[in-house]
Amino acid sequence: MKTITVGEREIREAVTMAEAIDAVRRGFVDLARGAFEMPTRTALRDGQFLVMSAHHRPTASAMIKTLSLNFERKPAIAGTVVWSETGRLDHLVADAGAVTTLRTGAAIGVATDLLAAPEAGRLTLIGAGGQAPDQVRAVHAVRPLRRLTVVDADPRRAQALLEVLEPELAGVELRTAADAESAVQDAEIVCCATNATSPLFTEAALPAQVHVNAIGAYRPTMRELPDELLAGSTVVIDELDAILEESGEIIHALEAGAVTEDALIELGTALTAPSADRGKRTVFKTVGVAMQDWAVARLLAEKFLP
Repeated sequence: MKTITVGEREIREAVTMAEAIDAVRRGFVDLARGAFEMPTRTALRDGQFLVMSAHHRPTASAMIKTLSLNFERKPAIAGTVVWSETGRLDHLVADAGAVTTLRTGAAIGVATDLLAAPEAGRLTLIGAGGQAPDQVRAVHAVRPLRRLTVVDADPRRAQALLEVLEPELAGVELRTAADAESAVQDAEIVCCATNATSPLFTEAALPAQVHVNAIGAYRPTMRELPDELLAGSTVVIDELDAILEESGEIIHALEAGAVTEDALIELGTALTAPSADRGKRTVFKTVGVAMQDWAVARLLAEKFLP
């Protein structure tokens, strides 16, 4: 029996964003079909430690991820992803930080490809932390960008992110902004990747047609989006049980009567009915589910295990 360890650099070299998006898209469809055994994740110390697991019945494969979160350190996400199969003895252990940012970006790519206007090319990204680069890469993979605006409380961090991404975004207009409210006014796609506890902008600040992705609020005490936006939009989520347990903005909106549980559409379900009219404003809210980690870990296993 061998245990193959895969670090961040090897993950980045082995898996492209396009491959990750395709794998996560297939995973969401399988999730909707009931192909996964996937408990709601365990959160300890108010979400500073997370344990996630998923078993894919058709392939008799499983993934377990254990990580710690600390936004005061770099990197903020650290831990391991372990891949196992009943059909082989060898295991794979991968860097959880790289897998998490890649799979979160991939989910945004899947949702944006489904929900954003076909010609959308102006992205406003709020939050320039560790998740931010893959948010941009994922959107760019499915909606080639014409303009990217990065909003962050620290303008130096926003500028540093643009410098990292510039070689990958030839021909894209790059800018920073200090105020989210004004930065979203003519955006066609908005990505929120912060640890905010109150909405980042008002519903009135957004244009009439826009797609909004929100990944940052993963605990009930956190919120990035206003109730009014959720009330007036088609709201697609990653997985209902996880959202009801962890998504601060959805929990708040449900309690306020702004949305109903029946109005929330799981992404896997939405993917199987892509012709449905979603309206001019769409929202994708994700807290992250273990299936996404399984999907990326499967790609790694295919590439690294003998």
